Amino acid sequence: MTTTKVSTYVALNDVLVKLFREIMNIEDKAIITPEFKDITNNDMHVIDAIGISEKKNMSSVANALMVTMGSLTSSVNALVLKGYVNRERSSEDRRVVYVGLTDRGKAAYSHHEKFHREMIETISGSMNDEERMLLTEALGKLYSFFRKKQRENAVYRVNA
Repeated sequence: MTTTKVSTYVALNDVLVKLFREIMNIEDKAIITPEFKDITNNDMHVIDAIGISEKKNMSSVANALMVTMGSLTSSVNALVLKGYVNRERSSEDRRVVYVGLTDRGKAAYSHHEKFHREMIETISGSMNDEERMLLTEALGKLYSFFRKKQRENAVYRVNA
């Protein structure tokens, strides 16, 4: 490996390791405020996955979060009790459960979205179009790497 490749590897590894180590902690402190002190960062991501546009079925939310239905059910049960989410069964198929946000859930969603808008603006605000495109492509490759690892781990667990 050339000196340039080694220094790039070291720099990228350092940034990514620190970023992954700190991102949940930083986000937790930024979005779990006194108004939303009764929910966790994980709860906030469930709220985000449900979204504010229309009710979603539980399986689509579980898929978006890459969690099991059992895990999502536990989270949704807690959020229903706390007044952030409402749940209803489909009138066509009683096995299908839809979830949506209450007014309180929509307020939490907007608060979380504001954090993400500020984060994106901070990252890309001073970039030109080409830099934004390159960053988007690089992060897309990182996302693809993690999705591939997720699928490999799921296959490994099934075959184990």
